Amino acid sequence: MPKLIFERSRPGRGTRYLPACEVPVVELPKTLQRNDLPLLPQVSEGELSRHYNALEQQVFGVGKGFYPLGSCTMKYNPAINERTAALPDFAGVHPLQDVSTVQGCLEALCALSDLLAEVTGMDAMTFQPAAGAHGELLGIMLIKAYHERRNDTARDTILVPDTAHGTNPATATMCGMKVAAIPSDERGQVDLEKLTAACGPHVAGIMLTNPNTVGIFEENVDKITHSVHACGGLCYYDGANLNAIMGVARPGDMGFDVVHLNLHKTFSTPHGGGGPGSGAVGCKAYLADLLPNDQPTGEATFTLSKPPASIGRVRSFYGNFAVNLKALTYLQTLGAEGVREAAQNAVLNANYLKNRLRDGGFTVAFDGTCMHEFVLTLAPQKRAHGVAAMDIAKALLDCGMHPPTMYFPLLVEEALMLEPTETESRESLDEAAEVYIKLLELAATAPDALHAAPLNCPIGRPNEVQAARTPILRYTEDASCST
Repeated sequence: MPKLIFERSRPGRGTRYLPACEVPVVELPKTLQRNDLPLLPQVSEGELSRHYNALEQQVFGVGKGFYPLGSCTMKYNPAINERTAALPDFAGVHPLQDVSTVQGCLEALCALSDLLAEVTGMDAMTFQPAAGAHGELLGIMLIKAYHERRNDTARDTILVPDTAHGTNPATATMCGMKVAAIPSDERGQVDLEKLTAACGPHVAGIMLTNPNTVGIFEENVDKITHSVHACGGLCYYDGANLNAIMGVARPGDMGFDVVHLNLHKTFSTPHGGGGPGSGAVGCKAYLADLLPNDQPTGEATFTLSKPPASIGRVRSFYGNFAVNLKALTYLQTLGAEGVREAAQNAVLNANYLKNRLRDGGFTVAFDGTCMHEFVLTLAPQKRAHGVAAMDIAKALLDCGMHPPTMYFPLLVEEALMLEPTETESRESLDEAAEVYIKLLELAATAPDALHAAPLNCPIGRPNEVQAARTPILRYTEDASCST
């Protein structure tokens, strides 16, 4: 196991080649000063450089290999996006500047708003939400505010299909709503009879992902949205899987009133790493006056306006501006035809890999044509050989591939959910298929080899129960990697 930087520390080591402080030094009042020095590692500059280089080598991303993380769309982030966001006149602005000095920034936000409204079939957009789950929250807040201003306060329930993302019921609950789960039918789609039976005067709306989490397009989506509208509810579209249909079909045309977008999933801004995200939210015109403060508006001259019935801010300032610039660059680089082609290639890649794996012996949970992702079940291997989805996933690490999503969605036993994105070549998909099929063969001939995986990674298979129940979250002087 690699050493922690604290374990490399030796008293007195460090570097003195630091630049002089460029601002006046201010001493904190004694009451705010700590009594003891913080526990910080003391290492030479060379050791520090090696430490961070070693960490970088352990990080796996789309730039290193196959990364089919289902339902999260780990797509390639073009470098041109980063260059645009780093342009001095964008990177050097401050949120407290007068709007007259940031006209270009506001124009960029308006341009992105127009493009995303066109892609989704919405009439207005906001970029305040900090990430996808935050966008979900705003979407349900808009639905709740819509009913409240109509004095329709009996609507306290959100319908959530069992193929929904886990954040959906959590979001509804955080907004003070009850959650009614709607089961799927044998084909992995919303059970229309159960949905119709659940609709009533208590329903505020539905949260639906389409294509859904098992990678199937809800062929009765128009009937779903009609049923919810008929009982007085509104329809919220979870944009997690928009990558499969962007430029081909629009949520607004399917009957949705509100949509949230994960710009990091669909529009190639960075994903993960704890950095900033953007959960842009779009809505139809009859909800636009409820959007948060500071809406970029204008044509020749741009400003920030407050919608007349605004629910207020949902975060400070105007969202994560640089992230939005990256999405704008992506859209303007591809153009309308490129956006459509990206979605089509994502669907093509998913179906190609699914068929390769099915023909190689894997069991597909819901067979037939999928959209951008599909779900395998390792239940037959678990019963016959004691090899679980976790074992296959761990073994993939030894093969230089990131495992797919495990044990989700919950309605599939021993699930592995794969989403190969549009930028994967046929060769990379073939290589991945060969690795998966080889591991499936090992499950039958040498299951113990899979139980021990991974063997060639910096960290082997941990005791996950112990890690979950007694996690070590901070370093102490008497701690070591073995504890």
